Amino acid sequence: MTYEQVQDFRPEAFKRLCGVRPETFAEMVAVLEAKARQKRKPGRPSKLSIPNPLLMTLQYWRE
Repeated sequence: MTYEQVQDFRPEAFKRLCGVRPETFAEMVAVLEAKARQKRKPGRPSKLSIPNPLLMTLQYWRE
């Protein structure tokens, strides 16, 4: 699932899916976006937006 598909879930369903509340997830995304702005690395940019890899990681850890 992508973040676009799950962002409209109820808070209980979102927490059941990835293990954190939507507010906590939003704070995590903000931290990652701030870090990504500071980092300048060469190479091809990622095709995934920042919330998607975070969601995949949280789902993996949840399983």
